[in-house]
Amino acid sequence: MELMEKYIQLFKESYSGYFNYLLDEITRFHWENYFYGLIIVSVVVWLLELLFPWRRNQKVFRKDFWLDTFYMFFNFFLLNLIVLIFLSNTAEAVFNDLLGLAGLQVTDFQLVDLDALPYGLGLLVFFLVTDFVQWNTHRLLHRVPFLWKFHQVHHSVKEMGFAAHLRYHWMEPVVYKSILYIPLAIIGGFDVQDVAIVHFAALTIGHLNHANLGWDYGVLRYLFNNPKMHIWHHAKVLPKNAQYGVNYGISLSIWDYLFKTQHIPYDGRDIELGFKGDETFPKGFLKQEFHPLQSKRKKSS
Repeated sequence: MELMEKYIQLFKESYSGYFNYLLDEITRFHWENYFYGLIIVSVVVWLLELLFPWRRNQKVFRKDFWLDTFYMFFNFFLLNLIVLIFLSNTAEAVFNDLLGLAGLQVTDFQLVDLDALPYGLGLLVFFLVTDFVQWNTHRLLHRVPFLWKFHQVHHSVKEMGFAAHLRYHWMEPVVYKSILYIPLAIIGGFDVQDVAIVHFAALTIGHLNHANLGWDYGVLRYLFNNPKMHIWHHAKVLPKNAQYGVNYGISLSIWDYLFKTQHIPYDGRDIELGFKGDETFPKGFLKQEFHPLQSKRKKSS
C-alpha cells in the first residue's frame, strides 16, 4: 500500500512539476530556455535552407512541412507533459527500488565523476558517452522489428527539411532514455547547464542534418554528421550489404566510420526517401502514432 502511494505521489509530482516548468519556459526567457531555444534554432536553420537550398525545386513549405512542425513542438514539449516525464520518473524509481532490494544504489555504478575532471573535459566525456549510446540505440531501432515499426514514423519523411528532425513516434524517446539511464549513472556529475549545452548542440546538428542543405563540412565530415551524409540514412533503396540501414550517426559521424556503417556513394541530392512499403504508410499524425500498434494487432490476427 505504501509503495502504491509512493507511485501515485510520483505521478502527481511529475505532471504538476512539468506543467509548471513548461509554463515557466513559455513566460520567462533565460539562456537555457528550451522553448525559445527550439524556435531560435529552427528559424536560423530554416533561413539557411532558404538562402542556400540544395534541392532548388523544393518548395519553401515543402511536403509535410506543417505536419513536421507539429511533431517538433509536440515531441519536444507536449509529449513530455502527456507521458514521458512520468514514464521516465517511474522507470528511475522502479530501477532504484530494485537496486535497493539487492542492497545497492545508483552511485555504486559510478565509475567517473565528471565534477572531478576539468570542466571542458567533463563536458566532452558527457557528450561522447551520450552520442555513442544514442548511436547504438539508433541501430537497434533499425535492427529490431518491433522497434523498427515505431521508427518508421521518422523514415516516412519524403522531402527533407529541418523540422523532419523531430518527426518521431513517442515510443522512441522512451527507448532512448531507458537505455541511456545506466551509462549516465556510470559517469554522473553533470548538471543542468551541462545538459543544456549538449542539448542545444545536438538540436542544432540534428536540424542541419535534416535541412535542405548540401553541406558536408569538409574534413570535419569524418567527425560530425552532416546533411550530405544523413540524406543516405533516409534513402529508400539501401545497399545490398546493409539491409538494416547506414549512417546511424546522431551528432557525430565518427562512429559510422569506426564501425564501417558509413555509406555516401555519390551526391544524394535527388534520391528517393522513405522505406520499402511506405506507399501504404498513413499520412496523418494520429494514424501514424497508432500505426505500429495496429500493425502488431493485424500480424497477431
